[in-house]
Amino acid sequence: MKVTNPQSSSVVMERTTGVATVSTAASKMETVYERVHHLANSNAVVLFSVSGCCMGHVAKQLLLGLGVGPTVVELDRETAGVEIHALLYRLAAGNDQQQPIPAIFVGGKFLGGIETLIACHINGTLVPLLKDAGALWL
Repeated sequence: MKVTNPQSSSVVMERTTGVATVSTAASKMETVYERVHHLANSNAVVLFSVSGCCMGHVAKQLLLGLGVGPTVVELDRETAGVEIHALLYRLAAGNDQQQPIPAIFVGGKFLGGIETLIACHINGTLVPLLKDAGALWL
């Protein structure tokens, strides 16, 4: 027996021998969310980008120039890269960001994209954020 959730066409429940198993895109997204959450909380600075992305390169160079060695995740080289990109797109949309890549997390929190990173650098709030996250020891 298969039951489809009318509110989400991606949710399917199969019943076999009295045991219900759920296979959904939502559960896969939860796993991706947990992975991104773990990466963001385990590292002072995490940069999600795509190899060859010029704005990702700018973000990396800005952080390296400040003395920060970010953890870089290149989505085109990740097995779950498409799903992570979709999650970052949803995060960026919630912050009125237009481009989800590159996406920067500082101290376990989503900072934003390249525009936010550069704006924080220009207005002087980036270095204190990096210090609070433990990325800088100045």
